[in-house]
Amino acid sequence: MKLTWYGHSAFRIETADANILIDPYLVGNPSWTGGWEGPAEQVTHVLLTHGHNDHVSGALEVLKKSGAMLVANYEICMYLVGKGASGEKINPGNIGGTVDCGAFTTTFVQALHSSSFGGEGGQNTYLGNPGGLVLHFPEDKTLYHMGDTDIFSDMALINELHEPKIGIVPVGDRFTMGGAVAALACRRFFRFDTVVPCHFGTFPIIDQTAEKFVAGMEGSGVDVALPGIGQTILSRKTVAL
Repeated sequence: MKLTWYGHSAFRIETADANILIDPYLVGNPSWTGGWEGPAEQVTHVLLTHGHNDHVSGALEVLKKSGAMLVANYEICMYLVGKGASGEKINPGNIGGTVDCGAFTTTFVQALHSSSFGGEGGQNTYLGNPGGLVLHFPEDKTLYHMGDTDIFSDMALINELHEPKIGIVPVGDRFTMGGAVAALACRRFFRFDTVVPCHFGTFPIIDQTAEKFVAGMEGSGVDVALPGIGQTILSRKTVAL
């Protein structure tokens, strides 16, 4: 498995049978100035944890170019279909449900957050419940993208049910849990092999580094991977693209 980080919560996950973009904030992202076209190459699936602009902006462009399958809650799927995405390429679900994505399955799990898309004049379009996404691969480790969330005790059930070994964890504070709390969540509720912190450094009002998370994970025995923007994690090594 290869993971490439495009800043904020945007990741590309490549396996033998799928090329996946999760929360592809590739349009308007201050951390990523490389455009959406490159990350969209040969993408087979676009997964969205919730409807906020800093997670969805770029998804429509990618979907139109790639013809990828959209995996998200029903409200997000129908919102993007209304904006021009193909209604034949959606795979909607909701919290507690698992959907077959062909090369893998996606389970929708709880997240403590909100979900809407901001428009002109301060208007917000409601886009269903926020969630995390657990990806099960037949020949690779299970990955859990937490989306935007605070810590919650039912993370223990997510671990019991799914045993994820790779965690993508928001650490930026203000809109998600901060680094110290995120480290507590990882240490108390999970048995990750590798964790990747995200949702930091994008805007001035959130934490600019993952230092608090890294400090909180010291001595845990978990590999904390810190790729640079546009870099790929491969077998615990970081390779610049």
